Amino acid sequence: MLRRILVANRGEIALRIIRACRELNIETIAVYSEADRDSLHTRWADTSVCIGPASSQKSYLNAQNILAAAVAHGADAIHPGYGYLSESPMFAEICEAHNLVFIGPTPQHIELLGDKSKAKATMRDAGVPVVPGSEGSIRDEAELVRIAGEIGYPVMIKASAGGGGKGMRLARNKEELLSGYNTARAEAAAAFNNDAVYLEKFIEAPRHIEIQLFGDNFGNIVHFGERECSLQRRHQKLIEECPSAVVDETLRSQMGEAAVRGAKAVQYCNAGTMEFLLDNSGQFYFMEMNTRIQVEHPVTEMVYGIDLIKEQIRVASGEALGYEQADISPMGHAIECRINAEAVRMNSRPSPGMIQTLFVPGGCGIRWDSHAHQGYAIPPFYDSMFGKLIAWGADRDEAIERMKRALAELTVEGIETSIPFHRAMMEDKAFREARFSTDFLEQWLEETELSTKE
Repeated sequence: MLRRILVANRGEIALRIIRACRELNIETIAVYSEADRDSLHTRWADTSVCIGPASSQKSYLNAQNILAAAVAHGADAIHPGYGYLSESPMFAEICEAHNLVFIGPTPQHIELLGDKSKAKATMRDAGVPVVPGSEGSIRDEAELVRIAGEIGYPVMIKASAGGGGKGMRLARNKEELLSGYNTARAEAAAAFNNDAVYLEKFIEAPRHIEIQLFGDNFGNIVHFGERECSLQRRHQKLIEECPSAVVDETLRSQMGEAAVRGAKAVQYCNAGTMEFLLDNSGQFYFMEMNTRIQVEHPVTEMVYGIDLIKEQIRVASGEALGYEQADISPMGHAIECRINAEAVRMNSRPSPGMIQTLFVPGGCGIRWDSHAHQGYAIPPFYDSMFGKLIAWGADRDEAIERMKRALAELTVEGIETSIPFHRAMMEDKAFREARFSTDFLEQWLEETELSTKE
């Protein structure tokens, strides 16, 4: 087992990893920017090291400073969490070069699957259903127009690198195609330093379903069912569930088997998530694979009774999974609400500032993951999410009722938050009946006037 882990991240995921390490009796090193000095992850680690100023480029994306902290404080491994350097093949390679275990997949897996067009081609070859589209990055406008004509409008232009909705444009005709192509390339270049894009058929009103995968270094790969991630605004998830209300045992088996088949084709190891689009007919299509732990991993943990962070550490330590697919079964239903320092309205923006009052709910089936505390000042430099509220129930109805009760108790004063949105959604008829798709939330926000009161 690993002895000392540096956590190369911030916020709730950094604290989540530190807690798992503590239960495994592994020492931890937290890194933080000058803006994060008061975050809880710096308090609960065995050692905390400032790695730079507030700017992510000079701190959490500063591989040199992070590696220097790891070497100076005797780390034998680095856990990257999600975001930042978690999907950088170069960083994973540098860790290996410094005899540091990178807790995640290999640099080769990150590079291959991090390029969406290459990942799609790899999955197609493995027999995983893929959305019709280009077989690689688009070379020029002539190829763009030709392929769009072959697969038929509407089409989606997507950045080959990165995620989070950046470098994506929907085109319903040739004019929008050419305009969107240049805009998407410019946006991708600015966000990922890579202007390559590819083209896909746009699936109307799909569900966003993802499969949690896990592999070890001995060729064993399993899945922990699916998560429902269709409730999104600006391509950013706000509510996630496990399992999906529209996935039955047969479809779960089909999607899980396809995901495992794709992962085995590349001999994948550690945690990974294969994301699919599910259309109204029940046909699913590979969208991308995330080579890291996901923000929404707690709902899978609550339903499957397994600590995915501990599993990451065990596998990175050289241990085998120790179980097979037949040993894995779900129990109940879990919902996660992302609590952001931002009101969820059509044109809202983050609301950083001081949390003057914080009351956290508890009770049966409730979990709160957060690095924030009363008196904590949420900095303006990072993602607005400062907490995740998770509710588990014996079935979806009970999970919703528990979430309603927990959201009623959750009190945050001093900043605007997404809490009023989540409270409204738990009461929404379409949500309660699981009648939604990836375009549902944008339409809902256009039609709904949310109170700002908590």
